[in-house]
Order: sequence, then structure tokens, then C-alpha cells
Amino acid sequence: MSNLRRIIWLASYPKSGNTWMRSLLAHYFMPAGQAPDINNLRQFTTGDTRQDFFDAAAGGQFRGKNLEDWVKMRAKALRLIAGSKPDYHFVKTHCQTIRMFDHDIIPPDLTAAAIYIMRNPFDLAPSFARHQGADIDTAIKMMCYSDTVMGTPNGIYDLLGRWDDHINAWNNAPGLPHYVVRYEDLLHHPAKTMRKLLEKFLSVKVEGPKLARAIKATSFEAMKKQEETLGFTEKPQGMTAFFAKGQAGVWRDDLTPQQVGRIREAFLPTLEKWYPEMLAETAEFAKAG
Repeated sequence: MSNLRRIIWLASYPKSGNTWMRSLLAHYFMPAGQAPDINNLRQFTTGDTRQDFFDAAAGGQFRGKNLEDWVKMRAKALRLIAGSKPDYHFVKTHCQTIRMFDHDIIPPDLTAAAIYIMRNPFDLAPSFARHQGADIDTAIKMMCYSDTVMGTPNGIYDLLGRWDDHINAWNNAPGLPHYVVRYEDLLHHPAKTMRKLLEKFLSVKVEGPKLARAIKATSFEAMKKQEETLGFTEKPQGMTAFFAKGQAGVWRDDLTPQQVGRIREAFLPTLEKWYPEMLAETAEFAKAG
């Protein structure tokens, strides 16, 4: 391809299934036996926080002092990422599709499409708390705060913002071809969900046995075993286990009625659109408090 509109973003709020999706795609598209383990997913996908691309863009080790330094260098690093492969390729991001310091965080001139992986905020909150090394109340506050960011010691950031704003930004980005995968659908109906993604969005003729192998190789149990055996380089410092539960519905045990009520109040319009099946039960649960 002569132009750089090669990136297919794999976008999500943290702990929504991005690693799982990257692994599924790797195991489907790569030859049998050659798909990377969880620590070597960069052999198939790239991430927009990779230090080596920022260093290359800076002409030496990149150490940003603030968000503005990062945004300006990110524009250069993303051009290198886009050009790192000759055709369309997948790039992980946790950032929103916003503008900052006169730069697009997700540049249209480098973007071909996006796959957005979404997880309900009730299950996300305890998982995000473990990811951040925080209590659940703090995690909920972070999910409700429009300026929430994560960053590396060298000043490479993820612009998260609010959970609902993250979803709305990606799904309303002008001119962006995108496809939404709900974590819960992937968990309960992996073959059906992946087949729809591959056929309807990526225009790939699905080979049933190949898809079945990919799903088996990337089951939660298989990935958890990999982490236990090999560790996981993307696990935040201080986090006991990245692959902890991998279930839907854990909020019933992990959250208090007050916490469920706060999440409902904060995100109700987005829940009504994307998780209508959870409205009645969470309302009843919240009343118990």
C-alpha cells in the first residue's frame, strides 16, 4: 500500500478483553503452531504505547515531561507504526478518539478501521481495580472521571477518560468504519461472535476448524495457564494476576448495592443502549442497599 491508512485499531477501556481479542486474531490468522504466546503478541499486533517506536520517533530515548510532549511525539511514532507493515494491521489502543494540542490522538490519515471491545461497567469495575492496584470505589471514581489517564515512567500515556465517553467517542467518530464486540458475547458465544466479526467486518471467509482451534487455544484457562507459567509482561507492577476471573456476572459478588447504584447513575444512557438486559437486575440489586 502506498498510503499509511493501514491501522485497524483494537480499541477498548482496560480490562475489557483486548488481550483476548489480539490472541484470538493471532491464532486465527497465523499458521498453526506459529501464533505467539501472550508475551509475544507484538509478532502479530502492535501497541500504541511501545517505547521502541517512541524512541525511533525521537531519535533517541523518549522521556516525555508532560502530556503535550507525548502528544507531539505520538504523532510521529504512529506514522512509524502505520508504516511498519506493508498492508492493514492491528494496533492496540486504550485511548479515546479525541484531539489534544492540535493533534488527533487517533489520526484519520493513518486509520483504516477499528474493532471496539466493550465490557459492562459492573464487571469491569472490580477487574479495573485489580489492574490499578486500587479499591473498587477508587476504580469507579476513575471510570467516572473525564481526565483519567494511565502512563509509563517515560511519559507515554493512555487517555482513558470516562467509561461511557470512551464508548461514545469510538462509536461516533466521523467517518470511522468500526465494529463493536461485547466481551460478554465473546465469552458466551465465541464462535458466533468471531465469525460475525471476521465475515461481516473483515470480509474473511471463515474456516470452521481453524476458528475452533483459535478459540480453544485462547480460552481463559489456557491464557491464565500461560501467565502462571511464563508471566505476563503487560501486567501492571504490583498486580497479582492479570487473568484473574474472566467471567461475566462477577459484579453480583464483588460489588455492593451502593456501588452498583453509582455505576447505574453515572452511565445509565450508555447502559440503556448497550446493556439493556442488565437494567432490571442492577436496579433491583441497587435498591437492596
